[in-house]
Amino acid sequence: MFYEVLIIVYLIVAIMLIGFILIQQGKGADMGASFGGGGSNTVFGSGGSGNFLTRTTAILATLFFVISLILGNQTADKEKGADEWMNLEVPVVEQPVETDVPVSEADVSVSESDVPASESAEEESDVPN
Repeated sequence: MFYEVLIIVYLIVAIMLIGFILIQQGKGADMGASFGGGGSNTVFGSGGSGNFLTRTTAILATLFFVISLILGNQTADKEKGADEWMNLEVPVVEQPVETDVPVSEADVSVSESDVPASESAEEESDVPN
């Protein structure tokens, strides 16, 4: 149960981390604003979005790595299931396939021409006279 919850939280943190990284502006993007090429970032306050986005990215990155370590520790203790490809010397037992196709009596009957000559000669010698 704990493992499944961690996996879900891990995926949510990873998606949020990707989103916050893509939202951020590069360092060279501020140069255009100094020459009058665009408005300032007033949505996140006078300091701009850099401070909020940088802190959030750092927190999400820390959570991502901590959860990665916890999940790695949890899976390291588990034993792997038996792999069928480990021992290829043992033949696989094939299960008979059941079909819903009706079989006609013409297909079931065996004629004398289907039986090899050596088997029919042995059967005749086993019959007492």
